[in-house]
Amino acid sequence: MDIATILGMVAAFGLMIMAILSGGSLTIFIDIPSFLIVVGGTIGVTLINFPLKEVLRAVNVVKNAFFNKLESPVEYINLIVKLADKARKEGILALESELGNINDEFLAKGIQMLVDGIDPKVIDDTLSKEIEYLRERHKSGAEIFSAMGAVSPAMGMIGTLIGLVQMLQNMSDPSSIGPAMAVALITTLYGAILANVIFLPISGKLQVLSNHECLIKEMILEGIICISQGLNPRVIESKLHAFIEPKLRELAKAEKGA
Repeated sequence: MDIATILGMVAAFGLMIMAILSGGSLTIFIDIPSFLIVVGGTIGVTLINFPLKEVLRAVNVVKNAFFNKLESPVEYINLIVKLADKARKEGILALESELGNINDEFLAKGIQMLVDGIDPKVIDDTLSKEIEYLRERHKSGAEIFSAMGAVSPAMGMIGTLIGLVQMLQNMSDPSSIGPAMAVALITTLYGAILANVIFLPISGKLQVLSNHECLIKEMILEGIICISQGLNPRVIESKLHAFIEPKLRELAKAEKGA
């Protein structure tokens, strides 16, 4: 579970609710027609912009923003160096016995290709395309939520304009102007909340997770190519350290020395 996402949502909605309650009742901010205009309009426009299949896929991956575990690149570096050391001492074919201990499908696939004697250039091209397509799929999901974040405020403004038109039709009754104006503004509020508290943050989180996953896969690919070239494990370790920040490099050295 991503604690940052949960805390962020709780803090954002909690503080807003506290502010509302300190100035009045929460029920005055509840308006079903306004909610339907903003939510229904946002969903409708999203379906116009994107194929239904892509929208459903994006809905399925939204759980990644709340339930995810960022994999440690340090663990992969240590594992790749270990595999490189074994391959250097016993040969590439010796890595076949390690496949059952590798949980990462991408790494296992690369090692299997090495064991099968596939040309390193073919391995590089195959796994690079897999990373590229993975990045594109993730980008598509993030773009959908980013688009919803752009549409929802606009739908809120449309709802406000609808409310104002309805209000102007009842100008003969001054007592109805205030409540009608409040209802008209609620749609703008709904649109702003959906965009800035839900859709755009989720889009940003999905992009961060995608970048992290692609970085690890690129690091794994670099390690696999280095193993195929028979490089010294120390050289491979130094090359892989270029993918991580200095603080993690020190952590990797500490773990290795422990």
